[in-house]
Amino acid sequence: MARTTNRPVVTLKSTAGTGVTYVTRKNRRNDPDRLVLRKYDPVADEHVAFREER
Repeated sequence: MARTTNRPVVTLKSTAGTGVTYVTRKNRRNDPDRLVLRKYDPVADEHVAFREER
């Protein structure tokens, strides 16, 4: 499967300020804004919002 620029790799950084990051892909057509996902932060030991950083 070919990799396209329509689904780029993005880095999600914890809003808890712990420095934890996740890496995922997103569809630019469906999500043109910055992606915000609620995921587990092992340093904070809870689920927090992770925001896309550029």
